[in-house]
Amino acid sequence: MTVTNETEVPLRHVDRFFIGGDWVVPSSDATIDVIDSSTELVYFKVAEAQAADMDRAITAARRAFDEGPWTGLTHSQRAEFLSGIASGLRDRAEDIGQIWPRESGALQKMARMGAAGISYAFEYYACLAETFPFEERAQPQQGQFGLLVREPVGVVGAIIPWNAPIGLITYKIAPALLAGCTVVLKCSPEAPGDAYLVAEIAESIGLPPGVLNVVTADREVSELLVRDPRVDKITFTGSTVAGRRIASICGERIARCTLELGGKSAALILDDMDLSQAAATLAKAECSLTGQVCSSLTRIVVSRSRHDEFVDLLASAFSQVRVGDPFDPATQMGPLVSGRQRERVEGYIAKGKDEGATLVTGGGRPKDLERGYYIEPTVFSNVENSSSIAQEEIFGPVLSVIAANGEDDMVSIANDTIYGLNASVFTNDVDRARQLARHLRSGTVGHNGFRTDFGIAFGGFKQSGIGREGGVEGLLPFLETKTVILEGVPAEYR
Repeated sequence: MTVTNETEVPLRHVDRFFIGGDWVVPSSDATIDVIDSSTELVYFKVAEAQAADMDRAITAARRAFDEGPWTGLTHSQRAEFLSGIASGLRDRAEDIGQIWPRESGALQKMARMGAAGISYAFEYYACLAETFPFEERAQPQQGQFGLLVREPVGVVGAIIPWNAPIGLITYKIAPALLAGCTVVLKCSPEAPGDAYLVAEIAESIGLPPGVLNVVTADREVSELLVRDPRVDKITFTGSTVAGRRIASICGERIARCTLELGGKSAALILDDMDLSQAAATLAKAECSLTGQVCSSLTRIVVSRSRHDEFVDLLASAFSQVRVGDPFDPATQMGPLVSGRQRERVEGYIAKGKDEGATLVTGGGRPKDLERGYYIEPTVFSNVENSSSIAQEEIFGPVLSVIAANGEDDMVSIANDTIYGLNASVFTNDVDRARQLARHLRSGTVGHNGFRTDFGIAFGGFKQSGIGREGGVEGLLPFLETKTVILEGVPAEYR
């Protein structure tokens, strides 16, 4: 398929939805323009789901769970499909390297590496089929024989954001499918391409009809997925504002939900840390996805006596970042996802200045980039922790440096937020880092850098979310626990 900007799109069916194992014709002619973030041109048009399309997808997933063969398969049999998806992702790494940069602004080299990582994640969950205790013997207080059984939660509605769709799709559908759930995958209008690619792979490996269904919808139709009583669980990654809405709807009908939401994560620079090293590390980390990362370390907390020196080093390092075409190997930071997102970031930069912070570097659009949703790497100093740029998630390459009066004050500043997704302690003393980690109200605490690990677990405290994704912890939300008490020992346990 060739599009407006004459760029080949490596997808076959963006004018349809993947429902019940087939590429089905939409109920309307409505479409959504997917914009290339580096050129501002239409990359492709995708079908926009209406209420009837969402109903059809949910019906297919419900039927596949209640009547299809999927839940009757062993975990090892389902694991074979996960390995098939992993193989398909490896084969299409170059396609991911085309789609993700154009939709979200990721660097192509990052997108290619990400493809290898996500295929590994599917293999990881496939291996859990042999090691995870889906059923284990337990000693009942009454009765002769007890079992603790972990069964699939049911139909899952998976709602994906635009910043890192392929990775977030993986850590939702891989554990859900291993558990025995069926899925309605709702793509972001800004970045639906990777979900369609996964659907093509699912079709190619013969995933049973209705086990995975893929649609693209905006908010109103997406809410129908959250409200539908046939959907047993919602797994959502996105803003805290949207997460509150989803949680309230799920609460009304006692539906299960996992929410991976926003962050305003702090980096604590202790007095024994080399400032130039810390500045270079933080500047490089913020280049990832142009700061469009929920766990990004955007509040930099440093001793008041070293504040000015650190600001100079950070501003120097960050201002030298090369912003440009995500397909250029020399580029260190690409564009933001959309014009709306750039306006949001520019609005927060204006707020920062209005509220008294000092703009040290950046703050505007790169002068040599006439097209694309680019923004300069930006550093503010003398930031009050109560200010908008210190408390609200910007989702762009904007760093705020905050002065503190000692380590206890650093911890207090780090915890003084509605969020609790990520943090990092910069120090040469690993024991001190471990000690401070105990006091930080954060789902992840790193040491001397931006650290997150979906191989262990990822998620947040407070309004950064509910539940965890990745690792064994990421499988548990897709399971319901059942206690079975028998008056005898079943044959398979004799």
